[in-house]
Amino acid sequence: MKVLLINGSPRKCGNTFTALSEIAKTLEKEGVDAEIAWIGNKPVRGCIACGRCKSGEPYPDGHKGCVFNDDICNAMSAKFEEADALVFGSPVYYGQPNGTLLCLMQRAFFSNGDAVRNKPTAAVAICRRGGATAALQTLLMPMQIMNMPIVTSQYWNIAYGREEGQAVQDLEGMQTMRTLAHNLARMLRGLSNEPLPEREVITQTHFIR
Repeated sequence: MKVLLINGSPRKCGNTFTALSEIAKTLEKEGVDAEIAWIGNKPVRGCIACGRCKSGEPYPDGHKGCVFNDDICNAMSAKFEEADALVFGSPVYYGQPNGTLLCLMQRAFFSNGDAVRNKPTAAVAICRRGGATAALQTLLMPMQIMNMPIVTSQYWNIAYGREEGQAVQDLEGMQTMRTLAHNLARMLRGLSNEPLPEREVITQTHFIR
């Protein structure tokens, strides 16, 4: 079993990495492989709702996923395919997750939904002082649409810290990360031999008809 932890901070070794590292170390002790993947600090496009990824027509250069192949989105999406579970971590900016991470999630989930659908997942938010619960909820919304079982902990999956690495001093936050990892490992073991439920054809309605 393998868990991919996505570091959604532009700082490679900041407090988001600190929190994810605590999860990764605990998973390894549980016998679960863990990899932390950094989204980097270069621009990531937002989805333009072109629908090209849903057309079924192959791209001229042979790539998979989103039509735009000039940022990290498709490469990260390919990593999603290899993982049995996913953890998304983000710093809190203005009570919201890092916008770059949201762009990546929206495009990858839409263009390659089978890479994440039905896989256990968790969100982690890191903040200096406030806004973490709002950011956490924002991260959870696309996961719920993708039918991903949400892994919880003893508290909301939040840790506090300002300076790089300072989150390790948040003793409750680090304990929350470890408990999250234990719960995730337990869920993975329970689902390892369980067949996926049959998926109904999606029925979409809106407020007009």
